[in-house]
Amino acid sequence: MSRAYKFKNPKGLYFATFTVVRWLHVLNSTTRVKIIVDSLNYSVREKGMEIIAWVIMINHVHVIFRSVGDYLPQNLLGSIKRHTSRRIVENLLENENNIYRDIMLNSFIEEGKKSSNVKTYQLWQHHNKPIELWSKSVINRYINYIHFNPVKAGLVERPEDYEYSSAIDYAGGKGMVILSHNWLSHDSHD
Repeated sequence: MSRAYKFKNPKGLYFATFTVVRWLHVLNSTTRVKIIVDSLNYSVREKGMEIIAWVIMINHVHVIFRSVGDYLPQNLLGSIKRHTSRRIVENLLENENNIYRDIMLNSFIEEGKKSSNVKTYQLWQHHNKPIELWSKSVINRYINYIHFNPVKAGLVERPEDYEYSSAIDYAGGKGMVILSHNWLSHDSHD
């Protein structure tokens, strides 16, 4: 991993991405999306994660966050990735029985064999490519990037119409993930 992509400031605000290995379409199920949503919310409630913006796409997740508790930002993401990986693989094993499931699981096994720290299945790519966000204009640019991801993918016409995103919160509604009220009430994000 490049030095440009490291969590250098433990209290910094970061844009990070976690991507399914081989860009497989694993997050195409409401149940699997809920696993990620629940893990993000748990990290907010129990581990001091402050989330500013997020989106869950079919094969990757973007999040803007910071640690306001005792956990380092890389440990927060590592915990989320470990937990969601285990739960998503369990979901595939228990609830799917088709050729695509077998392709996904075999891909996870093959990727896991390449890594010394993975026992069987590797769902997520190892890197998160964290980028520290340092100014309001940069933060706003990344929030817009996240919120327009589903529009760019042709899933919706307006960001706030995509339910697996914080765009709903920024449009005055209530999304699935607990966001930082400090940021949402800030008049400088518009």
